[in-house]
Amino acid sequence: MSPKTASTAVPLHPLLAERWSPRALDPRHELSQEQLTALLEAARWAPSASNTQPWRFAVTLRGTSEHAAVLDSLATGNRAWASAASALVVAAAETHGPDGAERPWAVYDTGQAVAYLSVQAQDEGLAVHQLGGFDAVRIAALLPAGVTPLVVLAVGRRDDAVQLAEPFAGRETAARDRLPLDALQVVVDVQSAVPAAA
Repeated sequence: MSPKTASTAVPLHPLLAERWSPRALDPRHELSQEQLTALLEAARWAPSASNTQPWRFAVTLRGTSEHAAVLDSLATGNRAWASAASALVVAAAETHGPDGAERPWAVYDTGQAVAYLSVQAQDEGLAVHQLGGFDAVRIAALLPAGVTPLVVLAVGRRDDAVQLAEPFAGRETAARDRLPLDALQVVVDVQSAVPAAA
């Protein structure tokens, strides 16, 4: 399979430079228990505010009724290709602690855990495509109370031989791009800063 290595301002670790989000997944590939454990273990060691570890993952494997239920909750366009994913993983967050106190960084922390999982997947030779197009109410009904679904991860092995319909086929071969670094940096303006309360 040809890589889609990012064109970066400076060299990056290959796991970062080569990671992208394909849709062409091998419909015959099955995740091994060792691979699945590695993904979740990587997520487990992500940083979190006060070490609260608010992320929760619901793993559904292709061929199960759970996978079918999550698949059916996806937007139509996503269902068209995500059915081939070896696993559909719902990443969710506990936005309140056991005492009912709000966890204001829970969503941010869960995003970090997903990033760790994605990098580990790259090391395992797997692909992760994160999906925001899903019916949140239907997904939430599949989960325990107290967790908020944030994203569905389609996990599998990339397969360039898979024929996708448009517009997905074109997206598989399109060049990767990002905003330039200077568009992402902001200036700290100490002159306009509001003085701290006395």
